[in-house]
Amino acid sequence: MTGLAVLALLSVAVVVLLLQASSAASKAATAADLSALAAADATRGLAPGNPCVVAGAVAELHGARVTECGIGTTGTGTALIRVSVDPGGLLPDATGAARAGPPP
Repeated sequence: MTGLAVLALLSVAVVVLLLQASSAASKAATAADLSALAAADATRGLAPGNPCVVAGAVAELHGARVTECGIGTTGTGTALIRVSVDPGGLLPDATGAARAGPPP
């Protein structure tokens, strides 16, 4: 009986870790998408501010931090953003990347 209880507890712990990882990955993807869109708007002059600073602010609002910010040549309005989210616990950071701007 004790073995079955331990197995049940381990199963629950694994499920919780998987749900936590999935949630962090989704949060990272969303933050990357929205940050890239905001940076592209700032690059094209549709929003005020430095594109990377704007992307960082948007990422922070979504519980992420920008780890890489690449802006295309002047006037193209292209932004490549990479973010990471700390899921807490034993899991490593979840990452997300997004590109926004005109088609290549």
